[in-house]
Amino acid sequence: MGKSLAYKILENHLIEGELSPGGEITIKIDQTLTQDSTGTMVYLQLEAMDADFVKTDLSVAYIDHNTLQTGFENADDHAFIESVAKRHGVLFSKPGNGICHQLHLENYGAPGKTLLGSDSHTPTGGGIGMIAIGAGGLDVAVAMASGVYRLTVPKVVNVELSGSLRPWVSAKDVILYVLKRLKVKGGVGKIVEYTGEGAASLSVTERATIANMGAELGATTSIFPSDENTRLYLASQSRESDYAPFAADADAVYNQILKVNLSELTPLAAMPHSPDNVDSVSNIGEIHVDQVAIGSCTNSSYEDLMKVAEILKGNRVHPDVSLVISPGSSRILSKLASNGALADLIDAGARIIENACGPCIGMGQSPRSGAVSLRTFNRNFKGRSGTLDAGVYLVSPETAAISAVRGVLTDGMKTGRPLSAAPPESFPPRDSFIVYPAGANKKNTPVAMGPNIKPFPRNTRLEDEAAGTVVLLAGDNVTTDDIMPSDSRLLPYRSNIPYLADFCFEKTDAEFAKKCKAANGSVIIAGENYGQGSSREHAALAPLYLGVKFVLAKSFARIHRSNLINSGIIPLLFENPADYGDVQLGERLVIRDAREQILNPTVVIHSPERENTRRALSDLSEYERQIILAGGKINLMRNNG
Repeated sequence: MGKSLAYKILENHLIEGELSPGGEITIKIDQTLTQDSTGTMVYLQLEAMDADFVKTDLSVAYIDHNTLQTGFENADDHAFIESVAKRHGVLFSKPGNGICHQLHLENYGAPGKTLLGSDSHTPTGGGIGMIAIGAGGLDVAVAMASGVYRLTVPKVVNVELSGSLRPWVSAKDVILYVLKRLKVKGGVGKIVEYTGEGAASLSVTERATIANMGAELGATTSIFPSDENTRLYLASQSRESDYAPFAADADAVYNQILKVNLSELTPLAAMPHSPDNVDSVSNIGEIHVDQVAIGSCTNSSYEDLMKVAEILKGNRVHPDVSLVISPGSSRILSKLASNGALADLIDAGARIIENACGPCIGMGQSPRSGAVSLRTFNRNFKGRSGTLDAGVYLVSPETAAISAVRGVLTDGMKTGRPLSAAPPESFPPRDSFIVYPAGANKKNTPVAMGPNIKPFPRNTRLEDEAAGTVVLLAGDNVTTDDIMPSDSRLLPYRSNIPYLADFCFEKTDAEFAKKCKAANGSVIIAGENYGQGSSREHAALAPLYLGVKFVLAKSFARIHRSNLINSGIIPLLFENPADYGDVQLGERLVIRDAREQILNPTVVIHSPERENTRRALSDLSEYERQIILAGGKINLMRNNG
């Protein structure tokens, strides 16, 4: 029986465990990446472990999220990260170099390697044939310190691509179509593996766009084969020596198969307020557009921006539209400047902003109130843009550019205008934005600790009784943006959990933090797919700081579930989903004999005031149970020496 590409690479890196779906394995991690929004916490945790030089082949600390320096806080975080990176042998990518996933694809991604990153869109590396997994910051810190990562073996879904993309249809439309079919929780517990003649027709940057938004499916990662197109891409980046062919066996067996004919796809858009709320641009119609934003780790490649430049050349951005473009890397921006494409963008009326995440994470460029904003980004959760009542649509760069010119959402296929593929280009090596840790070590490199950087909260060992008051009744598909908002107002405080915690769930219940502080322990009740979206462990650390003991939900998103466990917060599942509607706000819930019960697959939860009990599922692995008993992963590691 043949093997999938994903299982082949996992097998090559297997240290412990059996490679079968649902089992727990430990794998070798070749590379890690962090970014500054999550990175400060990662490096605080790395320091807390008293680790020496990293055990990976390569680790890189990127600065791409908190680049708006309106006060000392972000700059202090950057200095802290740089100092700890030097102490531990981590490369440091300075602000302005670009977006971590685009940069890693250009400079370090290699077929057949494993990559763990403290950002949910780390699976971008799957476009170059890597097993690239997004994880919580503590898991990444542990991987840097030990060189290994524990995970539950995912199932593998084969998306079999046939045909080829027509002009005006792009890789973004492919992943939007897959999201429409599988939905935002369709990839939970799965790896999405792309195969077929259609996959072979896509460039590496097109594949990276598709793999990037596999995060919106909830997938562990996505992966494409490494083939001749991979070799050509690596050659264009002066890295052909990193090329190696990798593919699934011809008779590979998959847990699920989805067939997609690329030739039949049309331009698509994800409508407010979810990446899987997808329809064709033609069906949505020519709605008025106020803002267009092109960039993000999903669609800021050279190939993407050259197509945008072709559409804008000789045209003018519509008077009613604000168009902003953020290139993915300094290398791309330099090439656009040298070949004249940058002038085409500017002459058309585009605003060129820094090579960074920027508006994708609400860091500037918020649309006006009630606006329609077309974005080539990966998420359109309500309020993520920084404007609560904005209608954000996710589209391809081609759709974004032609819509910016016409002032309305436009299906480029219906314009009759030809659109050629971006010309190939080569990029000489450049590392002017990289700081190497040569000669630095723990003894000669002090930590630069600014006043806004506070220690991360630590839990205590699980007591015999775990009890809390229900402080929130949450619905389905709660995002980490809902739990711990991320925008220009709060991002500078990512290293200050005591301050940040006051804003936990503020868009859902402005009194949430006060309720938690007034309660003697708190409980959150949630529906399906709780914690989808970003990997930010702040969405677990802030509730930990506020005294949340456990979360009882219908289902959890993968990374957030891991972050809860790492923080010592118990994730429990309703045994009977109908009980979800019976729980009352303010109800006191108690798990008696908690240390004993947590070792069992089911847990009995008492409601003393209502004199009843409910049963919950504790689907924890043996290792995860040990983490909960210890009160978090750091405690367990310290207890075990």
